Amino acid sequence: MQSNPDISSGLYHGLEAWQVRTANATAVISVFGGQLLSFIPEGQHDLLWLSPTRAELPTPIRGGVPVCWPWFGRQGQDTDVPAHGLVRTVRWELQQVRQNDTGELELQLAPPLPADLGLRLQMQLRIGHQLHQQLTSENIGSAPVTFTQALHSYFRVGDAGRVEVDGLDGLQYLDKYEDYAQARLQQGPWSLRDPRDPGRSDRIYTGAGGHYALRDPVLQRRIEIRSEGSQTLVAWNPGADAAAKMADVGDGWHDYVCLEVANAGPEPITLAPGERHRLAQTLASAPL
Repeated sequence: MQSNPDISSGLYHGLEAWQVRTANATAVISVFGGQLLSFIPEGQHDLLWLSPTRAELPTPIRGGVPVCWPWFGRQGQDTDVPAHGLVRTVRWELQQVRQNDTGELELQLAPPLPADLGLRLQMQLRIGHQLHQQLTSENIGSAPVTFTQALHSYFRVGDAGRVEVDGLDGLQYLDKYEDYAQARLQQGPWSLRDPRDPGRSDRIYTGAGGHYALRDPVLQRRIEIRSEGSQTLVAWNPGADAAAKMADVGDGWHDYVCLEVANAGPEPITLAPGERHRLAQTLASAPL
């Protein structure tokens, strides 16, 4: 990669990464997994949480925005495949960097993939006042391909137990703690204070509308998430008991909420030969 005043290569929390600076924000993307690790709009806190405890690579990185592709969890796969797909534990290539007319920096990245997969993946990042992240999946084979996917965002919060998320009221969801047995109806904003199962969440919301707002009374900010090409939203926080068994979470469960724009559960994507699909999210924050 040629030297560029707005992007450099180096170590970030011990991880090889591309570090980006624009007039309005900074961002960090890990070479391992192509994983967005940090996005800090000028004068604000980081929108993303990254675990301070990390196992040696190739153990997946906990935090930031892992790319789950071409399956979410192990949906539709054998139990011996890596959870959340093929691309979060490989080295990605930075293919292109350009600055647009508004001063935003645009990056294009791609992972190595098995030749027989029949799919190609590229990721675009646009970094400025807001962050735009897009996955473009293309069927390069000769038969239809079905896949699931997610941008598994860990949003940094002041206290997970106090935040609320708008944009889910009236949606149906499937609950992993019930083995996805039946659809339930969300009433009001999402929070970890839901009396039906307080203190934890692992839900797949279906038919999701693509605009959500995370209200954080401790950090006094509102994170806006807008998605495109997504039918599903996953809301996850393991809560105290499960987090205590996770070496890279522990008490850190207080510090994040995962809201994952996705196509998963009953809403996979099928591409005919030559077709493409784009999954995108745009992140922004403002004072509460």
